[in-house]
Formats: sequence, C-alpha cells, structure tokens
Amino acid sequence: MICAVYKSGRRADTYLFVKKRDVFDEVPESLMEMFGTPTLVMIVPLSKRTHLGIADINKVKSALAEQGFYLQIPPPQVNLLEQHKQELALKTLALKK
Repeated sequence: MICAVYKSGRRADTYLFVKKRDVFDEVPESLMEMFGTPTLVMIVPLSKRTHLGIADINKVKSALAEQGFYLQIPPPQVNLLEQHKQELALKTLALKK
C-alpha cells in the first residue's frame, strides 16, 4: 500500500494521508476547508515501513482502508506553568498533613 502525505497550509504540524497523490475525493469538504491548501510532503510505501513518526502505522493503514484518508494532528501542548502550579499545590497539601 502506498499513500501520499500532505502538510496543512493552515495548521502547523497537521498532515493528511490519502491513498493516491492529489486525489482528495474521500476527504470531507469541511475537512479540506479547515486543512487549507495541501502541500505534498512525500509518497510513502506503507507495506515497507514498520513505523511512521508520531502516527501509528496500523491506524493509518486502517483509516486509509476504511475511510480513504488519515488526519494526523499534533499532540496537545502541555501547559508547563499549569503543570508546575498543580505540582506546587500537591506539595503544599502534602506538607500540611
């Protein structure tokens, strides 16, 4: 199985995998509007790969087979300030006990 990978023209670190180069027929129109102008990044022979960056290759293959595309979005960013505040609050509670 070969697929084409495109990066989003509107959203950083967002990629769209489709079955064939420049064929977006199976991608919902609303998703294409959100995605913006797709820019080809690479053609990937999935049958020869065991992993893909941050995407789960089995999920990519399954999505391509079932819906004709796979959308890779970046993982949510961790708010380090909030995380630090929560850790401080837990430490403060532990000290009070």
